[in-house]
Amino acid sequence: MAGFLRKLLPKRFRKDGITIPVVRLQGAIISGGGQFRPTLNLANVAPVLEKAFAMKDAPAVAISINSPGGSPVQSRLIFTRIRELAREKQKKVLVFVEDVAASGGYMIALAGDEIIADATSIVGSIGVVSGGFGFPELLKKIGVERRVYTAGENKVILDPFQPEKERDIEYLKSLQLEIHQVFISMVRERRAGKLKDDATVFSGLFWSGTRGLELGLIDGLGDMRQELKRRYGQKTKLELVTAGRGLLGRRIPGVSPVSLEGAASGLATGLVEAAEERALWSRFGL
Repeated sequence: MAGFLRKLLPKRFRKDGITIPVVRLQGAIISGGGQFRPTLNLANVAPVLEKAFAMKDAPAVAISINSPGGSPVQSRLIFTRIRELAREKQKKVLVFVEDVAASGGYMIALAGDEIIADATSIVGSIGVVSGGFGFPELLKKIGVERRVYTAGENKVILDPFQPEKERDIEYLKSLQLEIHQVFISMVRERRAGKLKDDATVFSGLFWSGTRGLELGLIDGLGDMRQELKRRYGQKTKLELVTAGRGLLGRRIPGVSPVSLEGAASGLATGLVEAAEERALWSRFGL
């Protein structure tokens, strides 16, 4: 009965404490994904972010990040959406790093008004990387001839079934430099007045949370629950915001019919992407 009567009181007179919405962004940042392997991208996280920022009485939104990076496009899209919602809803964004916020993961972390990590978290890796495999010698050994017909001399640039060309590599590197400069500009803007003048910051290296604090990449060391209670009071409650559930109780971004062939293709693609994701995590010993 007392609980019911308390709910009838205006919120300013209640003593329930503040509730802070928490969004967890975990995994490699990949534009694809599906029912076999969910990934971190704007399409998947946008509904959760909208839901978190819609909590009117919350003075801030806490975002937990655990990502080794991935697509720079998706990273920047998620960063932009968080900042847009923060301005629109006039809420502070507090980012907490778990195991790692590196490369694209750190780009997303820049959306925070403050970034807080554990002393043993990994942060940084401000750079751009591309990778792949080449198979021209394998084709020769198994007696397969590659036939490609194009309109446009650069349509098969960096084809993994053809020998590498120096001009193709130079072109790829020029694109990487452009993207790297965008990343650097974001870091300098968001960490203005905090970032240390150190030549290694933009070299692609990554550091522990302790060293990241010294370099100005983060604002403090700590734990989400303790930090939020310290700021907003011991009665502060953390509410994990999740995506809506489907008919069978699964958290899925969308539902579409899948044929047997489509499922097999999706599984094969998922295996390749899973290998790429594993490689991303492995760079940081995770």
